[in-house]
Amino acid sequence: MRRNAEAIEEGVAIALAAARLQVKNRILVDTIADGDDFAPEVFGGDAREALLGLAAEQDEAAASMSKLRLKAWGRHSDPHGTHDYRDRDVRNLRRRAKQYAGVAKRLRLLAESDDEVHRLVEDARDAAWHDVEVNIDSRLRIEAMRPDDDPEYARMREARMQALRMVDLERLASETKKRRKRAESSD
Repeated sequence: MRRNAEAIEEGVAIALAAARLQVKNRILVDTIADGDDFAPEVFGGDAREALLGLAAEQDEAAASMSKLRLKAWGRHSDPHGTHDYRDRDVRNLRRRAKQYAGVAKRLRLLAESDDEVHRLVEDARDAAWHDVEVNIDSRLRIEAMRPDDDPEYARMREARMQALRMVDLERLASETKKRRKRAESSD
């Protein structure tokens, strides 16, 4: 029983991370790309939808395990692959189905709890803000950096010069040839 409870807790943690990522992305798109205001109640609906969607996936996985268990029951030959289950796998398939069903049940309970949904939205908002913060910090470091501030400048200089010679100058030479040919053909 303890292993089942641990597996369910782990499954819920993974599902919450997936839901948080889904809500975080929605926050980023709505507030940054679309210019909407951050409204926790709007994203609360998204959080509930994400949790219920993940619960439905867990239900489907539980049903799949149950079907596989019924198919495996009474089969005693050697399997032909990793998902070719036999009678000796029935107990494990039953346990997995219970675990999936347990995760689905917990996710539905979380979706019904206003406090849990609010916590998920706040966690997603914090994650979205962290992404924005890291992006701004990175851009400021790169765009405002002088060569003597970059500890990698000397080491990477040769690679940049090689890229300039092999890519940029080659492209420039090719474009110059095309312009000359066009100029000659128009004369």
